[in-house]
Amino acid sequence: MVTADSASAPALLTAAVDSGTFTLRRARKDDLPRILALLADDQLGATRESADDLAPYEHAFDAIDGDPAHLLVVGELDGDVVATFQLSYLPGLSRRGSWRAQIEAVRVSGVLRGQGVGALMIEWAIEQARERGCSLVQLTTDKSRVAAHRFYARLGFVASHEGMKLKL
Repeated sequence: MVTADSASAPALLTAAVDSGTFTLRRARKDDLPRILALLADDQLGATRESADDLAPYEHAFDAIDGDPAHLLVVGELDGDVVATFQLSYLPGLSRRGSWRAQIEAVRVSGVLRGQGVGALMIEWAIEQARERGCSLVQLTTDKSRVAAHRFYARLGFVASHEGMKLKL
């Protein structure tokens, strides 16, 4: 059973999963080491992330946390941070001046994969986008992440565009 908690509670969402009680909440700066461990816990992230110097991550956290168009979320299992993602809201002129939501940096600890935690997070983010009046939810996932492609397709996402990036 999934319940949205009241505005006075720190939890954004609470759900029972096979391993215990899963809770979504706004990330705090002291969550950064665990978030970085989640981001680095795969073949791509392992080459991009390093907790050796937290300063750039703290600077980014402050920018995200201080902007109402961005939300950094963590998922906890019985108090331990086991998942994360960022939800951002982008205005645009296309689609009749509509807003879109961007989901980034989705990670779930390997011990929880297959228990529905990722779906809970994405479905919660989609509902937030609806409530905010967005006409579209978008995300990117690396071409090598074939399992992630299947996961997002099961949730209704369509690979309708070809994304491109330029490293600076």
